[in-house]
Amino acid sequence: MAKTYLLSTVSGFIGGLFGAYVLGHAAASPPSSAASRPSTTQLEDSLSVRRLHLIDETGKTRAELAFSQEGGPGLFFYDHEGRNRLVLGLYAPTESEYPFVVLNDMHQHAAGIFRLFGPRETPVVVLKNNGQDRSIYGLNPSSTEPFLTTLGGDGRKTDVFGVY
Repeated sequence: MAKTYLLSTVSGFIGGLFGAYVLGHAAASPPSSAASRPSTTQLEDSLSVRRLHLIDETGKTRAELAFSQEGGPGLFFYDHEGRNRLVLGLYAPTESEYPFVVLNDMHQHAAGIFRLFGPRETPVVVLKNNGQDRSIYGLNPSSTEPFLTTLGGDGRKTDVFGVY
């Protein structure tokens, strides 16, 4: 019995030392992946992605924050058929990164464009039909004077007022 008592005491002492050692080193080590995840009440300061999709209840992308093929950032909106109907963005660096808004028709051709243009970044509205410019209204990029130009189906340009 004395041997059992002595063995139990020594085992308890060694187990205590081992437990203290493990506990001391566990506190110094980095937290586990489960412990490092933020709780649902914590907010992140930022989110970094190259593309962000807004998905509807059927799983279709309805809006997308991404870069265009030309390199400019944009917010793209899609209808329920997946057609690109609206774009808000910046043109590519090769086009001076002017801001723009584009309204697309059902065939995904630009039907209306509102953008800045030229060295003075003058505003211009372009109305299109079947991908062809039909009416351009804005401020002349050189003089900043207003103009309205129409283009016939044959491509003939008519300045209604001002000069484009």
